[in-house]
Amino acid sequence: MRRFISIRFAQGLLVLFIMSFVIYSLIGLMPGDPIDLMISSDPNMTAADAAQLRALYGLDLPVYERYLNWLTSALGGDLGYSRLFGQPVLQALFPALKNSVMLLGLAFTISVCIAIPVGTLAASRPRSALDYGVNLAAFAGISIPSFWLALMLIIIFAVFLGWLPAGGIAPAGSGVLENLKYMILPAATLSITSIGSHVRYVRSSMLEVLRQDYIRTAKAKGAHKLQVVWKHALRNAMIPVVTILALDFGYLFSGALITETIFSWPGMGKLIFDSIMGNDFNLALIALLFATALTLTGNLLADICYAWLDPRIVVGENKQ
Repeated sequence: MRRFISIRFAQGLLVLFIMSFVIYSLIGLMPGDPIDLMISSDPNMTAADAAQLRALYGLDLPVYERYLNWLTSALGGDLGYSRLFGQPVLQALFPALKNSVMLLGLAFTISVCIAIPVGTLAASRPRSALDYGVNLAAFAGISIPSFWLALMLIIIFAVFLGWLPAGGIAPAGSGVLENLKYMILPAATLSITSIGSHVRYVRSSMLEVLRQDYIRTAKAKGAHKLQVVWKHALRNAMIPVVTILALDFGYLFSGALITETIFSWPGMGKLIFDSIMGNDFNLALIALLFATALTLTGNLLADICYAWLDPRIVVGENKQ
């Protein structure tokens, strides 16, 4: 296991190195730079002043030289300064990361807690009224655009009924209930749009497992149907589902741009978008790399979960 984790860690560092160069190059090729914004805000700045500033900040160098300079500073612990927020990158990043983890973590938990039992029940009664109803609801959830659902929830619960705030985040120092009050509508939007796909994955995997020989053997030995479904089948059916959930793990930290924008939720999605549009290269690069690193971490955790779910899987060892 240690050897496997060490190899995956080394592979993760290689992926992060490649992604950092790709992201840095793409951002560097975008039209305009911070000096252009300074020129537009100061009509008295001359072309010589702009050239001097570009030379001062190294913006006149080729992309690969600028990347090497950035990489050297980053390895030394200097991740740069956020131009939009006027503070170090990490200080600007962590509040948005915290908000995204709170919102998307709640939505992810609700989705999984509903999808697993509902998908399992639908698979245990194939071609029944329950199965057809679950499929219909799942397809409806997948098909609903998140921006439309968010607007409908705001109109119903914030405008007409006045039960919940239309957007924003709870003031600093608010209690748990007050924070939940602001999270209900955006979390409901994200949960409803993701439950359908999770239900479909669980149902499909359960149907495949319920056709296996060992399930028929367990039934022939007189095992109760609930024990067969929830003890024997579900654990094995979760193996492919874990892969999907691992990919969603990185999504927790990259934010949901549309939902965060509609509800004015200051999360990672809106932060990344604003930093790219505002040419805040340092913040955009670190935020995207952070989301990449956590996606790789989720994949590693999924591999470890495989071994826990199925003892036949030996992680990090070659079986002869």
